[in-house]
Amino acid sequence: MKKKIIVSAFSSLYTDQRIEKVCKTLFDNGYPVELIGNDWGGNEKMERPYPFSRITLKSKTLKTAYFEFNWKLYHELKKKADKDTILHANDIDALLPNYLIAKKMNIPLVFDSHEIFTEMPSVQNRFSQKFWRVLERNLVPKVEFMMTESESYAGWFHEKYNVSPVVVRNIPRKISSVPEIPDNHPKIILYQGAINQSRGIEKMIKAMHHIKDAVLKIAGDGPKKKEYEQLVVQEELQDKVFFLGKLKPDNLREITKTADAGFSLEENNGVSYYYSLPNKVCDYIQSRVPLVMINFPEMQRIRNQFHVGEVVSDHQPETIEKAINLILSRGRRYYQEELNKAADVFCWENEEIKILQLFEKASRK
Repeated sequence: MKKKIIVSAFSSLYTDQRIEKVCKTLFDNGYPVELIGNDWGGNEKMERPYPFSRITLKSKTLKTAYFEFNWKLYHELKKKADKDTILHANDIDALLPNYLIAKKMNIPLVFDSHEIFTEMPSVQNRFSQKFWRVLERNLVPKVEFMMTESESYAGWFHEKYNVSPVVVRNIPRKISSVPEIPDNHPKIILYQGAINQSRGIEKMIKAMHHIKDAVLKIAGDGPKKKEYEQLVVQEELQDKVFFLGKLKPDNLREITKTADAGFSLEENNGVSYYYSLPNKVCDYIQSRVPLVMINFPEMQRIRNQFHVGEVVSDHQPETIEKAINLILSRGRRYYQEELNKAADVFCWENEEIKILQLFEKASRK
């Protein structure tokens, strides 16, 4: 009988594709899985083949929500874990209670750093950044089993804390049947993901002034949504920019297949963004949609292997406009052969092996 795995995260779980994929991989390979999140980001109805729960938070601010969640998660783990349990903490904001219970009960802990949390733009130059850095500095070097999302992240953690995380990229499952190429009029440019700062969304909105015969669709939700909706009105682009809201992963995949171009234009507001491999990059690749990428290390690494789109070196609207127009003028067929090759490499099936090997090591502890 394989050990039970308790997976926890400061997340409403609904749209967190990485957690869903990791849990399904473990569940499909015989591990009893239980998932714990919270209701801070919503409490949408969700179906999973394994038990899950969301901790109810009464906090009114994110800062107090973090403390409330960690306190309540500690007590949940204390109730649910036993000597045949592996704890799996997602990101630094769920690590402390997992670490304390793992140490108290002498059971293995796997830590998954989805990003370099302490270097995220949302926590930079704040008191909270100091707090998370103290936790990171004191806990990460003591974690025996760790994984993270990119080669660059792994290099950063190794240099900072002399740890060697397993790289498990947050990439989609393989779409084996090549999606049909739509004949859109106007052409569709798609953004998918969190509507957050430093994602290049506002730059793309402004670039739409000079991209003819095309519309921009923004799929997702986040703290900057209202601001960007107001920007669209201010720029008088209501007939060219549309917000689709938060979509279920399956619905989002169907929308992605209909796009003519995508983009991943993160801004260098901290090493967490600079070293990231955004989920959407490989979502576009699996849907065989060419994209414009900023020349950050992980995206440049993909572009050096496969010509899946165009790379830009700055966020000027005219630079973005030129790259998008090049993709739209060439059309999806121009990039299909390279996208097909990349889709064979950048798929979840290639990452699962590394996850199972890591949890097998943890099981033997």
